[in-house]
Amino acid sequence: MQFYHHPLSLQSQQARMALEEKGLDYWDYSINPLKARNLDAEFFREHPNGRIPVLINGNRVTRGSLAIVQYIDKFDKALGGDKFDCEKSLQWQRKVDAWDPKLFTLSATPPKYLQYHSRFKRQVLIARMAENPDLANKYHAKLHDMHALEELLKDTDAIQANREHLVGLLEDAEAELAATNNYLAGESFSMADVMFSPLLARIELMKQEKEMIHTRPHLMVYWAKVKTRESYKVCIGKYSKGLGKINLLLSSVLNVVARTMLKRY
Repeated sequence: MQFYHHPLSLQSQQARMALEEKGLDYWDYSINPLKARNLDAEFFREHPNGRIPVLINGNRVTRGSLAIVQYIDKFDKALGGDKFDCEKSLQWQRKVDAWDPKLFTLSATPPKYLQYHSRFKRQVLIARMAENPDLANKYHAKLHDMHALEELLKDTDAIQANREHLVGLLEDAEAELAATNNYLAGESFSMADVMFSPLLARIELMKQEKEMIHTRPHLMVYWAKVKTRESYKVCIGKYSKGLGKINLLLSSVLNVVARTMLKRY
């Protein structure tokens, strides 16, 4: 299997945790959207809108974290065995997938950084259109999507609704964990937890864990337990702090700044 992802993409973290939890072999390809590498023609031509994650297994192409997680769980026995509620797990997977992490992340990012990166991505798109006229319509559609997102980030009601959606998920998780004292869908770690765990990592990345996690005691215990899992350490932990995080972000920032200064998009 070939897996296209980026370590800081929440959806990529969900899909990669599923692969690691199931112990499946895969070839790992990092596509860095911060450097706009998801807009490179070789990848963009095959994958609509340049979105990650993507999993390729033979002739089958699966896109998006929820589809990948559910596809992976069909290999051999379901994650969690017979110690979880399958229907409850599916419900949680869909609930988490319905929340938009991009709006939460970008709305908490300083506007000057967003504007700088947005200008960079526009220049990359213009350059790729000139190089690949056969993809012009797809690149134009991507520009339209970027503009729509920028307008959405000006909508304070949409941002507040997104935050309330997240808080609702956390409240539901706290109530579920208070009742089970284990995991979201039962006694064992299931794909519900695979989908939910990166959400908590994103809250920590945006420095909002004191308000959102530490005020919920059962969620705090759950999160500490998740962090001991090997899949977390491989997919999230090594990039969430220290040199791993610094190297990942610094290389991306330097790349964007250098290409902007040299106008080599």
